[in-house]
Amino acid sequence: MKTLELKIPPPVVALLVAIAMWLAASASSSLAFTLPARLAIALAVAALGVAISAAGTVSFWRAKTTVNPTRPDAASSLVVTGVYRLTRNPMYLGLLLVLAGWAIYLSNAVTFVGPLLFLLYINRFQIVPEERALAARFGLAFDDYRRRTRRWI
Repeated sequence: MKTLELKIPPPVVALLVAIAMWLAASASSSLAFTLPARLAIALAVAALGVAISAAGTVSFWRAKTTVNPTRPDAASSLVVTGVYRLTRNPMYLGLLLVLAGWAIYLSNAVTFVGPLLFLLYINRFQIVPEERALAARFGLAFDDYRRRTRRWI
């Protein structure tokens, strides 16, 4: 299964999952439910996700390192400050929260599988190979960072 490692950029994975969630909600209207203030809750969760992702991206830009998720071996520095003190993967955490907000907005039980599938896919085909590349590139500094900081939250 290494053929999928680092091949599909995480925003594309998130978009595909979001489309699948919408299609699943459309096909299973019997699993829909009413959620008071669903729009406000969905927007708040999604906005938090966008903010976390943006903070991660800005940290990479400031460090002048690549944000290209298909080329972790091109990283020029190990970013461990800012939002990266709280999570090793803020950009992916942000996408996960956007998908959770979308699931809340769709208000259908089946759509809550989408964020879980995203998490599983990103862990296996994005994060694990990224961590291998970062460990090879930054050695003990990355090992220390990995011990101090959680993968997600």
